[in-house]
Amino acid sequence: MKLSEVKVALEGLERVDFQFEDGSFVAEHFHVTEVGQVEKKFIDCGGVMRFEKKVSFQLWNANDFEHRLKAGKLLNIIRLSERKLEIEDGEIEVEVQGKDTIGKYHLDFNGSNFVLLNTITACLAEDACGISPEGASSSSIEATSCTPGGGCC
Repeated sequence: MKLSEVKVALEGLERVDFQFEDGSFVAEHFHVTEVGQVEKKFIDCGGVMRFEKKVSFQLWNANDFEHRLKAGKLLNIIRLSERKLEIEDGEIEVEVQGKDTIGKYHLDFNGSNFVLLNTITACLAEDACGISPEGASSSSIEATSCTPGGGCC
């Protein structure tokens, strides 16, 4: 989901709810502690240079149980971030504090709630590593591809 889509969804809402894929919700007294643009420049395991740019929301649960973020307030935070940080209309990545660590999620909207979609890691250079499109099991890697100079990560 892109930032422009989030803004459109917020225009039609009174309250903001974030729901996990399993149906549970982020506590209703959460705070949006950050809205920003994150840029990542990296080389994948096949040696290809890559660049990502995402809009990041960070959610935090405080001990402020009376707090409730209204849609208009989040929309104002987003607009301020766009002006001050020159944030582009990018895909949203949401960070949420879990039990032991921060989880990162893609974002969707089901008509009433923002849905936090689980993210997974993936090999970006499957052809260089000899990984079949079906998956990354050890049986799918050719024996020679993980030898010195074989191109495997």
